[in-house]
Amino acid sequence: MRKIADFILCFIVLVLFVWQLPWLINFLRTPDSNNTFALYSSLADDFICNQFVGEDKKLHRYGTDGREYSTAETDSLLPCFFMRQLVADGRFPDSIHGRAVTPHEVQQTNISIRLNPRDINGNNIALYPLIESMPKRVDLEWPDDMFRITDTGIEFIKMETNEVKTQKSRLFTEALQEKGFSFPALWVSGNPSVRKAYDEGYLILDAQHRLFHLKRCAGRPFVHEFPIPEGVILTHVFAIEPAARQFRGLAVDTENRLYVLTSDYRIALTGVESFQPVTDRLMILGNMFDWTVSVLDDYAIHHYALDATDYHLIRRLDRTLSDSSLPGLHFTSGDDRFCYPRF
Repeated sequence: MRKIADFILCFIVLVLFVWQLPWLINFLRTPDSNNTFALYSSLADDFICNQFVGEDKKLHRYGTDGREYSTAETDSLLPCFFMRQLVADGRFPDSIHGRAVTPHEVQQTNISIRLNPRDINGNNIALYPLIESMPKRVDLEWPDDMFRITDTGIEFIKMETNEVKTQKSRLFTEALQEKGFSFPALWVSGNPSVRKAYDEGYLILDAQHRLFHLKRCAGRPFVHEFPIPEGVILTHVFAIEPAARQFRGLAVDTENRLYVLTSDYRIALTGVESFQPVTDRLMILGNMFDWTVSVLDDYAIHHYALDATDYHLIRRLDRTLSDSSLPGLHFTSGDDRFCYPRF
């Protein structure tokens, strides 16, 4: 019995050693990183990189050709991103690329999108609130029910009593069936919140990988199908509600190609070479002229400059990540919400 106890104790000590020692070494080393934050400037037709370098950790701003920029120059070359600073300095331009612009227009058309695999990899409760998209009052209000999509239709469940609203469920199920929706749903994406300017409901992939837009308008169902190009099979969709309503969301297909779901129900292919939602992180910082799309994988960060009109590729910048950390035992990950031993 004593030998068994000693063995268990040694095993626990070994696990703690493998788990905590690498973390402690990585914490004490705090290695320098060459990872950069880059934004595309259409005025300079180049990426402007921001990086803390040197022992004093001074912020350097430079282009891909090595040219250094001052803080004021960077502000002027990225007028949409640094709009507030330029307005405060009295240096905001009257026009950009020959187009008259105002600070309000820039603020409305700027977008900031982040997608994290942690939000995808996990067990999510498949219950969703369908907010009224045409409320009588200005503010959005929470409904008293939630919906779920089963193998045979859509069900609305009253939260207070857990009773199925039969009539409402039948109404929305028939509306989906009339548009050719095949149950069950493979993917449902929306932004269930009343702290926003408007609500556009949900983007739903049906059992045949067809894409539908569902929302509630004056208590009635609104259903519209996105025509998918031939040969494209969508696997993930992400509902986005930008202030200017210039698009409805993003989508990814089986080839890891990224698409923009436009406001007029088109599926526009972007110049992003590859994005895997279950493993990669994506960030989009855009304006009325261009988007900077950054895709972070395990080995590199890929920056894509896209035209904001048709999303074609303007420029690309790839940077290898510096990772000198010591590997060890972990129980959690930034890629999912599960807790289990992993090395």
